[in-house]
Amino acid sequence: MTTLSMKTMFAAFLAGSLAVTAGGTAFARGDGAGMDPAKFQQRIEKRVDKALNGTDATQDQKTKVSEILKAAFTDMKPLHDQRVENRKAMEAALQAPIIDPAKIEQIRTLQMKASDDSSRRFTKALTDAANVLSPTQRQAFFKVWNERGHGARKG
Repeated sequence: MTTLSMKTMFAAFLAGSLAVTAGGTAFARGDGAGMDPAKFQQRIEKRVDKALNGTDATQDQKTKVSEILKAAFTDMKPLHDQRVENRKAMEAALQAPIIDPAKIEQIRTLQMKASDDSSRRFTKALTDAANVLSPTQRQAFFKVWNERGHGARKG
């Protein structure tokens, strides 16, 4: 395998890994060390409250949206851990004395599956949360929810 194709494959692997972890990166650091779960739960509550501030959302709606998102991030923690392990395995495979393309492809496939599962779970949570809100509340929620983090970045 040529050096260029190896660099291209590694870049694609990293790009794909980063692109699909929108929800997971809010949950844990890149090195696999997680945030304190209680603090994380509070962070979600604050973000939901901020995102629905100024709307006619009831406390019950805010609580339901918070619970949906908390459950999703809890469910996504093992997927994040798997992605961290996959990145470590890919790094080791690419630094091995002999490159094993089949092993690299296996790790890439596992990484994409974990990213897809994570994306699917987060999308379901956002859909479930959106169904708790009225159309006007949804617009306000997603505008503010995306201001910090992923939505604020361009490019």
